Amino acid sequence: MKMITRIEEQRIEAKKGSHLKMALAVIATAQLMFVLDDTIANIALPSIQREMNVSSLTLLWVINAYILAFGGLLLFGGRVGDLYGRRKVLRVGLVVFSTASLIGGLANNIGFLIAARALQGIGAALAAPNALALITTNFPVGKPRNSAMAVYGAMSALGIIIGVLLGGFLVAVLNWRWVFFINVPIGLAVLLGSKLLLEGERNSGKLDFVGAVSGVAATVALTYGITRGGEHGWSDPFTIGSFVIAALATIIFIILQKRSNNPILPLSLFSDRNRSGSYVTMLFAGMGLMGTAYLLILFLQQVV
Repeated sequence: MKMITRIEEQRIEAKKGSHLKMALAVIATAQLMFVLDDTIANIALPSIQREMNVSSLTLLWVINAYILAFGGLLLFGGRVGDLYGRRKVLRVGLVVFSTASLIGGLANNIGFLIAARALQGIGAALAAPNALALITTNFPVGKPRNSAMAVYGAMSALGIIIGVLLGGFLVAVLNWRWVFFINVPIGLAVLLGSKLLLEGERNSGKLDFVGAVSGVAATVALTYGITRGGEHGWSDPFTIGSFVIAALATIIFIILQKRSNNPILPLSLFSDRNRSGSYVTMLFAGMGLMGTAYLLILFLQQVV
């Protein structure tokens, strides 16, 4: 009898281990897809510029639209998952992301493509933070969770490398539209696999819509001001106006977060000097990486 009980326990453990591996595969693939999309589109930029005959200033927004929507709504997406269910919001984000990828691949003008890229960013902002949060829901504390976090982090680095290689292959063999079409089957596969993930508990509270809007307005205005300043000069009225709007939106955002009972960005996070230093370090690392990738890829394909 004891032997039978022991065998049953081993079977349960084996099933549990198999479930954890499959759950990790789903979460890691989702993270890989979102990071990959940051770099794979860069490879297609020269082809997009030639086919649609757009200026360098306009072309930049094919990248900016995605990054701004993704980064600006990232905290908001995580908060939505806390309130309405992380797996549910992850799945909604995957649907939005995959649909936007299909629309981007079918775009026949630059405005349509930029809009699709912004929609991609919204989908990624809903899905990415909840994919990370589902690690704590599906993996027990200790080695399983630590290993899952390590794999999740590795996908960020791997996605950058794969994005460059896969983007080059797709553009050379097929055309630039496939850098967006490739997300559709991957997104659908992750969507189906998300059934394996445990939902977890929901938190109480309210959504900070005004805070999210002011945060996105600040980042968009700042980015537009920097981009326009490089093209039209720093004394250009629209450039100066963009910086003013960015400053006002930032002040509004900080005030709202300080007064809100349910902030999307608790300002107490910055009270720790070490944590604040790591945030600043990652900010400059990301700026350097994405800025270099954009310019270097254009230089290698159009100049060298």
